[in-house]
Amino acid sequence: MIKEGVYLGKRYEILGRIGSGGMADVYKGKDHKLNRFVAIKVLKSDYRSDEVFIKKFLSEAQAAAGLMHPNVVNVYDVGQDRGLYYMVMELVEGITLKDYIEKKGKISAKETVSISIQMVTGLQAAHNHHIIHRDIKPQNIIISKDGKVKVTDFGIARATTSTQTISTSVMGSVHYTSPEQARGGVVDEKSDIYSIGITMYEMVTGHVPFDGDSTVTVALKHLQEQIVSPSEEVPDIPYSLECIIMKCTQKNPQLRYHDCASLLTDLKRSLVDPDGDFVIAGAGVRGDTDRTVVMSTEEIEQVQQGQYGDEDDYDGDDDYDNDDYDHDDDDDDYDRRRPQDRRRRKKNNVNSDTKRIMKILMIVAGVVIALLVLFLVANAAGFFSSGPGLTQEEEDTVEVPELRGRTEEEAKKILNDMELGIKVDPERQPSNQYEEGQIMAQDKEPGTEVDKNTTITVTISSGEEAKTTTVPDVVNREESEAEQMIRDANLTVAHGEAQYDDNVAEGNVISSNPVAGTEIEEGQTVTIVVSLGQKPATVPDIRGMSAADAEAALSAEGLVGSASEDYSDTVEAGKVISQTVDPNSEVDKGTTVSYVVSLGPETKYVTVPGLGGYTEEQARQRLTNAGLNVGTVDTAYSSTVSKGYVISQTASAGSSVEEGTSVGFTVSLGPEPQSPGSGSEGPGDSTDTETTP
Repeated sequence: MIKEGVYLGKRYEILGRIGSGGMADVYKGKDHKLNRFVAIKVLKSDYRSDEVFIKKFLSEAQAAAGLMHPNVVNVYDVGQDRGLYYMVMELVEGITLKDYIEKKGKISAKETVSISIQMVTGLQAAHNHHIIHRDIKPQNIIISKDGKVKVTDFGIARATTSTQTISTSVMGSVHYTSPEQARGGVVDEKSDIYSIGITMYEMVTGHVPFDGDSTVTVALKHLQEQIVSPSEEVPDIPYSLECIIMKCTQKNPQLRYHDCASLLTDLKRSLVDPDGDFVIAGAGVRGDTDRTVVMSTEEIEQVQQGQYGDEDDYDGDDDYDNDDYDHDDDDDDYDRRRPQDRRRRKKNNVNSDTKRIMKILMIVAGVVIALLVLFLVANAAGFFSSGPGLTQEEEDTVEVPELRGRTEEEAKKILNDMELGIKVDPERQPSNQYEEGQIMAQDKEPGTEVDKNTTITVTISSGEEAKTTTVPDVVNREESEAEQMIRDANLTVAHGEAQYDDNVAEGNVISSNPVAGTEIEEGQTVTIVVSLGQKPATVPDIRGMSAADAEAALSAEGLVGSASEDYSDTVEAGKVISQTVDPNSEVDKGTTVSYVVSLGPETKYVTVPGLGGYTEEQARQRLTNAGLNVGTVDTAYSSTVSKGYVISQTASAGSSVEEGTSVGFTVSLGPEPQSPGSGSEGPGDSTDTETTP
């Protein structure tokens, strides 16, 4: 178990464990980068040494991270830190569908359909990304406090195609597993649909269809036994819902719904026509669903009110009366018959002429509905108006109204007119501003855009004088300590956007609003801002700067410079050649950044070769080979050096000079010739010279 306060990935703080499964523990955490609470699933130590399992865990998390849907618990991040492999997910406050079933015993037909529509919608999003869940069960369906149904735990899900065969017999919970999954056969979208059918069965009856002493016993029942119709236990179950459940749970996958879209269509139709005979047995081909009529949201709501009465919208917490589907009839035996038997008797009482008329009327109705759908689509696209057509998002969202100061009845009327729901906090709160019976608070601020059918939770004033309290001084306190101090003062904690602060340690409170010492009513909100620590410095690009400019740029960012020098053939002397920390990277303030300053090209020295005793051509070659240039070449008479050989050179042999220095030399012309009649001068005594270019 990970201790509270531990950070994963230098971003996610562990706040406490909220659950545990076979492969992982789930913790409540806080994402300090985005300042939000999250759920963090951490792989248990038993699996951390299994490289194959770890690879599977990470790849499946990445596949699930591609799903972003309101009916799916979204995966935000996946990573590894200090040997811990973790997955960061959306934190959903609520209860599992399993707990909800156990709490209520059974769930009414309308509520079952409402929950199933959201569940199937979320699963459809996964299937659209070619992800098969493979472990659909009530434990993996969460109902949030605001009534949202979310599919979670894609722990054994796998990105696949509809034709992939799973060679190993990988199973989810055996009570909900499909026959083909139990035998290790092809696992595709229809396997998830089977599990949905079992889940719906449990919702309406309060228990699973198959149970036994061992997993093998239950798996064999899925393979061999036909599910007993839920109407055997719940006689008043609507005929359409019974047919939907039975179609989902067919042993042969080809006889089930071929995809979530078809199932979703029939579930919505069931809200409109609970006892309708529109579910087609067998779904081997896509054309089987052509008889299903798709109706607009407005039509569904109108018919729903007529079929089910004026019940409040489903919000995940309200109880529904299971008598919604009771049929008033003097014949008690008729009421006790199974819905399909009642329907057969009704059909048998219709003569052939009436059947033909009904068939014609159904065709006409179908054409009318099709034309209506076309009209609605065209109208939405703007074909019947001068302005642009409304988008689906504009039609399905509304602005939350101001409810504070109004009575509960006034708020209900306002919200109902806007197609929004209302939920009243059972505990009234004292208020000095609002009279008894008036709404004093609402969970969605006025002006906020929300989806239609969203439930707004309100708090009503008790009319009592609110007690006041003093805002505690929480500055420089650790976040958890500050929160507790505020709660102890009977105040509510809220978090502002976290900020960097050079003077407040990371995780400590920078400020509070209202400030410490302020007298406010109990129950009011105190917003605290938590420090992200010292703001990291951004390393500037100092390459090409002078040493002085580089030092100034580093100092401006709170960094320390450390210079060294080196020769460079490409960078001008005095300019920075390179730096040890990459430009634009973020480091702690006070970090030392080393850099190298150019000395310009490096000067090379060479040894002057001796040229005496070499011919002019040889002397030139020796200078070139030594990296020197040939200077001025002179000539002179010499009685000691043979003609054509070097007599002397301008730079002494063996001395060191810069590479490329010019070295001149003198070449012998041999003995000086004697003038006629001059016999007193010996040969070689002449000093006359001649310069050779």
